[in-house]
Parts: sequence; structure tokens; C-alpha cells
Amino acid sequence: MSDLDEQLAKVLGGGVVENVTRLSGGASRETYAFDHDGDPLILQRERPGALRTGGGMRSEALLLRAAAKTGVPVAELITSGGADSPLGAPFFVTRRIEGETIARKILRDDEWAPVRPKLAAQCGAALAAVHKIPIDAAPELEHQDQITQYREALDVMAEPHPAFELGFRWLERNRPPSERVTVVHGDFRHGNFIVGKEGLAAVLDWELGHLGDPMEDLGWLCVKAWRFGARPPVGGFGQYEELFDAYADAAGVDVDPDAVRWWEVLGTLKWGVMCIMQASTHLNGFVRSVELAAIGRRVSEQEHDLLALLP
Repeated sequence: MSDLDEQLAKVLGGGVVENVTRLSGGASRETYAFDHDGDPLILQRERPGALRTGGGMRSEALLLRAAAKTGVPVAELITSGGADSPLGAPFFVTRRIEGETIARKILRDDEWAPVRPKLAAQCGAALAAVHKIPIDAAPELEHQDQITQYREALDVMAEPHPAFELGFRWLERNRPPSERVTVVHGDFRHGNFIVGKEGLAAVLDWELGHLGDPMEDLGWLCVKAWRFGARPPVGGFGQYEELFDAYADAAGVDVDPDAVRWWEVLGTLKWGVMCIMQASTHLNGFVRSVELAAIGRRVSEQEHDLLALLP
């Protein structure tokens, strides 16, 4: 039995841990699939030195529990803990959900053709459930002005990007009134949800959860980058009306398409700034990575997409 097997058995109260397999994951956490007494589970554990947002994995665990209660499709949370646990870092364990997360397969493979027409409406209903999570469910969640946040991030990079400057000016002059403050998932897109045989099976990766305007989540899902070359505007699989109508039915709140478009513009600009930041991590030698370097080449795509969105 490996050290990780023993540590998992301790946090799960004993039993047999086997088939531990390291999975690909993000920069901030390690992900493992394993079986515990025959049950298929997933471990996510914070990497050493990871940059935390909000309350970190503690907030994510609280959000998962709260999301399940409001009807968001999520993997059942089995247990969680902090740095003082046998695992030596903040973590949580959930049930393993079968399905696909890779956008190219979801959007193009025949296997997923029957569910693609359902996804926009299912995403609308799921986001309505996300926005019903009590705002005090995770006390560390922050409310930030994203124009200020990404304006400052771009200034730190000290690079000239006239298209982004134009985008910031348009956003500042056309900001829609924010009538609600809710829990916002913050990164609801391909790669952060599982699609199963019946459609949307689970919403993943709550690490960017925060408080804000719920239309942010709808706009982010519609950003062109998350269509991965497919034409439909909602994630490459659906139409705006399908998303908006399902959200309105589930939330009891009408969707203002102009407000969602504003957030789509902001999301496009935001992803462009994030691409600059990730490329800078490589170029400055903090993390040498072909992936980060390649992401940097996508900045021009976001500039193009942003200009196409502006009047």
C-alpha cells in the first residue's frame, strides 16, 4: 500500500483503497481517481504553493454541499479537510461521475450527437440553480469589480493592446445595472462540466466562485473561445434563446440579452488578459511551459473576437 493509499484510508475512516490513478488537472490542484471499498471516487488536493482564491478548497467544499441542495448537478461530496489532515494539504473527495469533459469530443463525436441539442437548456437550468445558492453558504466568497481587476492586471503587464483599451472604454460606458447579487460559479464552460448520456451530468471546478451579477456566468459560457470552432454561440452547442428561456423558467427571472452581451464582451477581454498573464509566466521563466507559451499566442484571437463584438 502506498503512502497516498494509507492517507486516503485514514480520511475515509478505514476500508480498502485501491486503483489510485493520477489524472490531468489544473495548476492549483492534484486530481486522482481511486476506489474505496469498491466505490469509484475522486480526490482533489491542493498543490504545494498554489495560489488560493477566496476561501480556497474549504469554500469549494461548502459550495458543493450548498449546490447539491439547490439542485445543481454536482458530484456528491464525501469528505473534505484542511492542511492538518493526513493528506497534508486542503482536499476534498467526491463520487466519480462517468462522462466526458473534452470539448472537441462533446462537440464533434457522434457519441454525443444525441445530447448536444439538450445542453444549452440544461446549462440554463443548472446556472439558475447555482444562482439560488445562499450567498452566505461560503463566507469567504468575495465581490470584486472585474473591470478594475483586469484593468489593473493589464497595466501590470505593461504591454500595448489598443483593442483591449477600446474594450475597457466601451465596458465602462455601457455597464448594465446590476439588479441581483448571487453566488457566481465564475468559470462555467467546457472542461468544467461533465456531459453524460443524458446530457449535463455534473458541474465541476468551483475554485473561482464569488459573489456578483449572475449574468456573468451566462456571458462567460457564450464567449467565442469556449465554442472551440463550432458555430452555435452557447458553448458551440446551442442558441442564446435556448439558454435564456431555460434560465428564465428555472430562475423565475427574465434575462436581458443586452446584459448578457455586456458580460460576453467582458469575458472575451478577460480571457485575453488571462492569456497575456499565462504567457508572461512562461516568458519570465517562472514556469517554463509549451502550453503557456501557446496560450499566449491566443491573445490576438481575443483581440479579433472583441473587436467583432463591439458596435
